[in-house]
Amino acid sequence: SPAMERPRFAVPTAADAELLLLQKQALAEEEAAKTKRELLTHFLQEKLSREEQSSMWGLHRVHTAWRLVQRKSKDQELRQDIEILTQTFSRVMDCKDAVIEALSRDLEEAEEQQNRALRSHLHLTDQLLHLQRCRLGYLEEGFSAQVGALKAEFEAERCGISGG
Repeated sequence: SPAMERPRFAVPTAADAELLLLQKQALAEEEAAKTKRELLTHFLQEKLSREEQSSMWGLHRVHTAWRLVQRKSKDQELRQDIEILTQTFSRVMDCKDAVIEALSRDLEEAEEQQNRALRSHLHLTDQLLHLQRCRLGYLEEGFSAQVGALKAEFEAERCGISGG
């Protein structure tokens, strides 16, 4: 019906104003909810970023602590190895020192034996020389006696020839 139709530029009624107000409120609420969602999303993204960074730092600290523990363990292991090697080296050096000492004693004994043998040899050589000199002396005496006897015999024969 034409009475119900409103003209295009008719003054809005109270119901229209209320509907418009409700639409504006709904739109404002929707905008507020959208803004709230965006803020919440932004807040959660920042929190996630901070958590990731914190997690990275935590992981870095864990790795650093683990490396420190491994270094301490390796350090202790190397110190034990050095201690064992030092003890082994000391035992080897003690053995070598004992061998050197024994060889030195053997050398001293051998030198003493050589000196005794040399003294004995020189003493025997001196005795042999003394015996040879004595023998030579006896031979010279015997020779002189034989020469004297031959001279006497020769003189006697000469005297016998010329006197006779």
